[in-house]
Amino acid sequence: MKNAFPEIKKQLGFGCMRLPTKNGEIDYQEMCKMVDSFLEQGFNYFDTARPYHGQQSEIAVRECLVKRHPRESFVLTNKLTQGFFKDVDDLDRMFQDQLDACGVQYFDFYLLHAMNNKRFEYFRDNGIFDKAFQWKEQGKIRHVGFSFHDTADVLDKMLTTYHQIEVVQLQINYIDMDDPEVQSAKCLEVAKKHNKPVFVMEPVKGGRLATLTETSKQPLLALNGGSLASYAIRFCASIPQVSAVLSGMSNFE
Repeated sequence: MKNAFPEIKKQLGFGCMRLPTKNGEIDYQEMCKMVDSFLEQGFNYFDTARPYHGQQSEIAVRECLVKRHPRESFVLTNKLTQGFFKDVDDLDRMFQDQLDACGVQYFDFYLLHAMNNKRFEYFRDNGIFDKAFQWKEQGKIRHVGFSFHDTADVLDKMLTTYHQIEVVQLQINYIDMDDPEVQSAKCLEVAKKHNKPVFVMEPVKGGRLATLTETSKQPLLALNGGSLASYAIRFCASIPQVSAVLSGMSNFE
C-alpha cells in the first residue's frame, strides 16, 4: 500500500500550515531555502489549504515552490474548506481562485477538508462530493479524497457512500491510536477494509511528541536513532497503508 501513489517519491510531506514567519508575515526567503532542501533530498509532497496562514499559504506555495521549480518535480495537495464559498453555485469560482493562488493548472490531490458527520451530510446533500469528482473528470484534479475528524463508524459510512474516494487523511500518532475520540487505530482498520491509502496528519501531535517529559523520552533516547519527532514520524510511516506523513514545516532545522 505504500506505493499506492508512485508520484509521491518519499513518505514525508511538507505541510504548509506552520510556515516560518518574520514580522508577522510568511518568511519567503526561509521558506524557499526549506523547499529547495526538501526537493534536493528527494522529497516532493506539499500540502496547503485556503485557511492556512490567513489565506496566505497558497500564495506562498506559488512564490516559493511553483514559480521556482518545474511542475513535474512536486506533488501538490489543496483542500475544499467549508466557509470559503458562499453556496454550491460559488464552488467553481472558489476552486479556480485556488488554482490561480497556487499558480497551477491542476492539483495532484484535492481533499474535502475536515470531514465529520455534520459536514459530510452537508457536502453530500449539496452535491459537493459530486462537484469534486467533476473537476477530476475535467483534469483539474488527479486524485480526490478527504481529511477526517470523527469516529470510525462515520468514516465507514462515508467510504461506503463514496467508493470513488481515493485517499483519506487521518489524525494518527502513537498517543492517539486508542484515544476514544480520535480512534486512530479503528479509523485505520476502516480505511484498510475499504482498501484506501492513508495520508497522516498530526504525527507529532502539534509538536507535543517532540517535547516529552524526561521520564517519557528516555526509552527513545536510549535507542540512539534520531530525534523525538523522528520517532513519531517513523511510527506513522511504518504503517503499511500509509502513503504520506505530513509535518508542518516551521523552520529549516
